[in-house]
Amino acid sequence: MKVLAFESSCDETSVALVDGPRVLANVVASQIAIHQEYGGVVPEIATRQHLKNLQPVLASVFAETGLTPAEVEAVAATRGPGLPPALMIGFRAAQGFAYARRLPFLGLHHHEAHLYSSWTHGSPPESAFEEIKPSVSLIVSGGHTLLVHLQGPLNHRTLGGTIDDAAGECFDKVAKLIGLPYPGGPEVDRLAAEGDPEAYAFPRPLLKEKTDDFSFSGLKTSVRYFLEKNPSVLEQGQAIRDLCASVQAAIIEVLVTKTLRAAERLRVHSVTGSGGVVCNRGLRQSLTLACQERGIQLRLTDPQLCTDNAGMVGLLAQLHYARGDRPMVQDDDVLSTWSLDGSSG
Repeated sequence: MKVLAFESSCDETSVALVDGPRVLANVVASQIAIHQEYGGVVPEIATRQHLKNLQPVLASVFAETGLTPAEVEAVAATRGPGLPPALMIGFRAAQGFAYARRLPFLGLHHHEAHLYSSWTHGSPPESAFEEIKPSVSLIVSGGHTLLVHLQGPLNHRTLGGTIDDAAGECFDKVAKLIGLPYPGGPEVDRLAAEGDPEAYAFPRPLLKEKTDDFSFSGLKTSVRYFLEKNPSVLEQGQAIRDLCASVQAAIIEVLVTKTLRAAERLRVHSVTGSGGVVCNRGLRQSLTLACQERGIQLRLTDPQLCTDNAGMVGLLAQLHYARGDRPMVQDDDVLSTWSLDGSSG
């Protein structure tokens, strides 16, 4: 089945065409350069850019595949969670496309798309799903950090999530305190590679508690107080690298420890990682080493599908359509907040 998929939950405008297990085209228009001036995503600006970018991105998908709109068999779009005005652009465009051509339409959960993206193999365009096994899944992005118990295809439950700041949000806010450009996460990762992760001691929030929830607001505040007391750190190149390495080590230790602890408690032999922060090299290396030491299979989403994109939405739609999920009615709306546990029906 050829599924046309749309994603506009934050600041990436993306459209993809997925045919069964294959991503034929996955076009993303990034807004990073525009939001850099403001040090973060401005919802009103993001929405206007989605309006500007959607038609060219859609045209690029058909140009890249050589297919025509008449060959599309179904449509899917991110329904939530996300920024409501941004979500609305892609969601309504997808609804309109489906309605005009009398095609089935599904509105899908953004985090559910991330969750199952770990079970693709190879890089696009060959992204077929492999056998989905019971696992503990870490979904970590700019706005969300989740631990999920995946029991089988479209069968999952949330173990824990973000209480305040997500891991990606902490990366970006710390980067802003240091004076690094937006988006700060990749900059922290780059500098951390040349720093000493033991140079400065920062807290590991909720590390010793039995909860599967995450809290990174205290870590961010700790860095702010540290810089107020030690302003000279920002005047030394190596000290900045050491600071980035120390902060990153604190975030990663919490993420890895909680993920592996949950896997051992639930007696699963598989761990997955997805979401934009899984592009972080330090996190990928630490998860790999921790899983190897425990004999646990690790699946990390291909970097091309880690950040927000419509390809993962189209692949998830294939799972839902194969299960026989009923299409949505045309007057259904976006959901800015939406429990992942209610996404699989």
